[in-house]
Amino acid sequence: MKFHYHLLINPSAGSGNGHKVAEKILPVLKNKHVNYTLHYSEYKGHDAEIAEILAKETLVPWTEEQETIETFPLLIIVGGDGTLHQVLDTFYQMEVEFPVAYIPAGSGNDFARGAGLPKNPKKALQLILAAQSPDKVHIMAYEEKISEKKGIAVNNFGIGLDAAIVHATNHSSTKERLNKYNLGSFSYLFSILRTLFTQKGFPILVDAGGKQLSFSNAFLCTATKHPFFGGGIAIAPTADASKPVIDFVMVERINIFKIIWLILLLMQKKQLKSKYFHHYTTNRLRIVSTTPQYGQEDGEDVAPRPFDLQFSTKNQLFFK
Repeated sequence: MKFHYHLLINPSAGSGNGHKVAEKILPVLKNKHVNYTLHYSEYKGHDAEIAEILAKETLVPWTEEQETIETFPLLIIVGGDGTLHQVLDTFYQMEVEFPVAYIPAGSGNDFARGAGLPKNPKKALQLILAAQSPDKVHIMAYEEKISEKKGIAVNNFGIGLDAAIVHATNHSSTKERLNKYNLGSFSYLFSILRTLFTQKGFPILVDAGGKQLSFSNAFLCTATKHPFFGGGIAIAPTADASKPVIDFVMVERINIFKIIWLILLLMQKKQLKSKYFHHYTTNRLRIVSTTPQYGQEDGEDVAPRPFDLQFSTKNQLFFK
């Protein structure tokens, strides 16, 4: 099958890493004489605008039998997890489905880790160009009942500590400076140290596949589709993006000495040994927090509010 590749490039991803990645892969496309069109994101929200235009005018759904299409238009997303989120969430809001390919160029690149995509952009491109059909990857769909908002998350959706960390990181000048030296993940560590002392415990109600759970002193609550968050921290080591399930992690508010011990366990991927670390795997999940908390979806912070979140899994086709 012939392909025409539409590259949606966010040059600002990873504080300019998107531009560097584009410079590495464009010569490969030229040398291979493949058909491609470039679409550059120029400002915040432009990713979604480009995706909407392509969805209306260019892209087509994938079916097992593609004989009727001589040249298939495939969208390749070059950017960070935020760029990927914006594109796929745009499709979700439009109620359309298209296969995509993804070349990670952000600072965290948690989705690439979780989905097993190459970190090397040239290698990632080579696999995409060689692929003749897409693979199925499971992402999360959610509905927030209070705000009546729905959307998708390719990585995770959290409230409490992780969301406060994301807020602190996104509004810190440290992240941008560290990204210039490919050390963006360290900004999360700095934000963790700052936020550990300020985040308070809060009550939540959880329905994990019909199992009712109640916690009076929640500290961190994260629904995730793969192991990683915060630029490579394996918050849920057993999570698997290839399975149609959601992993829910909840950490109780404990004193600082126990938190330090839990962090040490986390670094060794042994956090499941702690009685303060709770982990559930389910195909349906509901989280209710009546106390206003920060939220985060795929690294984008949500202003403090009460939450009534319902999660399910959704198929997304990737060429990889």
